[in-house]
Amino acid sequence: MQVLLLKEPRDEESGPDPYIQELASHGHKATLIPVLSFKFVSLNTLSDKLFQPEKHGGLIFTSPRAVEAVKMCLEAEERREEWNSSVKEKWNSKSIYVVGRATAALVRNLGLNPLGEDTGTADVLSSLIIEREDRNIPPLFFPCGSIKREVLPTALRENGVPLETLTVYQTAEHPDLEKNLKNYFTEQGAPASIAFFSPSGVKFCLEVVRRLSGEQLPQIKFAAIGPTTQDAMIAEGLCVSCTAEQPTAEHLAAAIAKSLH
Repeated sequence: MQVLLLKEPRDEESGPDPYIQELASHGHKATLIPVLSFKFVSLNTLSDKLFQPEKHGGLIFTSPRAVEAVKMCLEAEERREEWNSSVKEKWNSKSIYVVGRATAALVRNLGLNPLGEDTGTADVLSSLIIEREDRNIPPLFFPCGSIKREVLPTALRENGVPLETLTVYQTAEHPDLEKNLKNYFTEQGAPASIAFFSPSGVKFCLEVVRRLSGEQLPQIKFAAIGPTTQDAMIAEGLCVSCTAEQPTAEHLAAAIAKSLH
């Protein structure tokens, strides 16, 4: 059956998208339509902070984009050698927290050792940080996007864990989103299932999806990558058929396959 994934493609280097592969293994044909476009900002400030590990107690990454911003800083200024020879080891002597496997894999590519890969949500990650960190450390450094939920900063603040955030990318609607959705529905018709991967995805796509699906909307099984996205879907009055137990391709594909059974 046809499954529509409203998500960004993996970076070109990392091969075929695991979500498409996993759904194919369950016998479903998945199509990706990117929802968001990203613009990097404040990279000079980010670069300064990356090369002053002594001023921070550790790092926090909750999205692949934030790690990408770091990679851009290292490449733009040709500071990769300096990073490899001394700076990354200084960071590795501190804690480097991540949410999810995709982010963890990119963090490893920078030569850093991630913690919290299996936390899956910012809520769970903040509990891990609060448990592990001393209150009198220098601030943890958290490069993030313009649309970030306040869960993690609030939890750390309430528990006295010092934190410094820096917006390193801005999120906007993908310029071709509506056109790509129209083309998909024209060529394929309404899919058997549609998966959302972020609250922003719900915000930017839902109205168009409702309009294009028309009377077929009630037949579509709507899937969520995790609890935050599920909440955003429910808030918009969508009936959520399934939510992945963990935000991975395996878990989402299994949940969708089960809901379509």
